[in-house]
Amino acid sequence: MKKVYFAILALATLTLASCEKDPAGGTAVEKLSGQWYVNVQGIDEKGEVLYEDADLYGAGNFIVLTCNTEDNDPTKLFVNDLGNFWDFAVVTKCDLGANSFNVTEGEDIVNGALVTITNGKILFGAATTPSGAKADSIVFDVLFSDDPYAAPNEGMPGFESAIYDRLRMTGYRYTGFVADEE
Repeated sequence: MKKVYFAILALATLTLASCEKDPAGGTAVEKLSGQWYVNVQGIDEKGEVLYEDADLYGAGNFIVLTCNTEDNDPTKLFVNDLGNFWDFAVVTKCDLGANSFNVTEGEDIVNGALVTITNGKILFGAATTPSGAKADSIVFDVLFSDDPYAAPNEGMPGFESAIYDRLRMTGYRYTGFVADEE
């Protein structure tokens, strides 16, 4: 009986050991990648807030994704609002050491407009979510070439009147808590 018991134990041990999986590898820009709840503000050329979201578009918090490009280049970060606000998706340059990203007149792959992102930064543990939890923070300034309310676009067809210089998006990393999904 002991031999049967040890045989079963040995078989179970081998079975469990063979089920171990190799750990999945991350992407080259893993630390800057994530799902973010952001809101938008209109700012002037000095970065001072002129308009809060409720005064502008009333979008509230919406999702922006940051992730690696398909070639997994450690110097590129893909930024996409999934059609939640301006419907843009653009590849930016990133600096993993500085946790920063930017692009000057990058082509929006959704509608072909030009997108300029400046002052893009991920700040680890710097945000406080609506539930009071600590989370990573994201902030970046963005200018869309087809934004008729941004001052740098004066003279473009459909230009009405400038009400801000560019937009600033700020927010926090997705936590999974319902209380943080406002």
